[in-house]
Amino acid sequence: MTTHSNTPAGWYPDPHGAPQTLRYWDGAKWTDHTNADQQAQGAKSQQPPQAVPQQAAGPDPRVQQQVQQQAGVAGGGPGGGSLFSEPVLVVNQKAKLIELTNEYKVMDQNGNLIGSVTEIGQSALKKALRFVSSLDQFMTHRLEIRDAYGQPQLVLTRPAKIMKSKVLVSRPDGSPVGEIVQQNMIGKINFGIFADGRQIGAIKAENWRAWNFAIVDHADNEVARITKTWEGLAKTMFTTADNYVLQIHYQLPEPLLSLVVATALTVDTALKQDSRGLG
Repeated sequence: MTTHSNTPAGWYPDPHGAPQTLRYWDGAKWTDHTNADQQAQGAKSQQPPQAVPQQAAGPDPRVQQQVQQQAGVAGGGPGGGSLFSEPVLVVNQKAKLIELTNEYKVMDQNGNLIGSVTEIGQSALKKALRFVSSLDQFMTHRLEIRDAYGQPQLVLTRPAKIMKSKVLVSRPDGSPVGEIVQQNMIGKINFGIFADGRQIGAIKAENWRAWNFAIVDHADNEVARITKTWEGLAKTMFTTADNYVLQIHYQLPEPLLSLVVATALTVDTALKQDSRGLG
């Protein structure tokens, strides 16, 4: 692997040649964090079955319909097979009658599983509050974005809020990536994307329900788009599941790339709705 500055952050074979070892590249330099290479270990791996990526045998027509017909995204060329190299990410929330923990699966445009998102650090009290009320929307939430092998890639923290939301995005080693900050409460909701104390982009809602978003860079050029897709009448009425398609128009530099990927989860976490509609 070449270590150019535009190489996405993630786990890669150890550049020092350590056998069956992955080392974390933070987007600018190699870190001291290592993990066992589960692919290289093969049958010797002691990881639980869910740590091994489960790829579809072929394209999933349901996901393709979600991308092409519901989100209006034309089928693109093949990506790199990771969260940071695919031009289209399909983010589907796990359907639950009562949502106590936010869980999502992330797929490419053909339905191949390439990652997941799980809420972490919830106390029993917080789960109880989620069961009996909607007060959890004002509490702190932490989500971990993982690759297909279960390795953490990004951590999203939405601190407790009263009015406007803010999401802090960091690497697994705790190093900051940037912030996604809600800018307004009235009208079409907008978020600012910040890194190193400066604004490098924005997320702009296209309607008052804040379901579809255009993501722009510092020069207000659209670089990506988030479209909410209809999850079906039964899910809409009886569960809390939300489904989104993130389309990235071209390869983005870091840290904008990581922050754009994070937005697919941020809009749902930051704008948690108390009531659901069918629109």
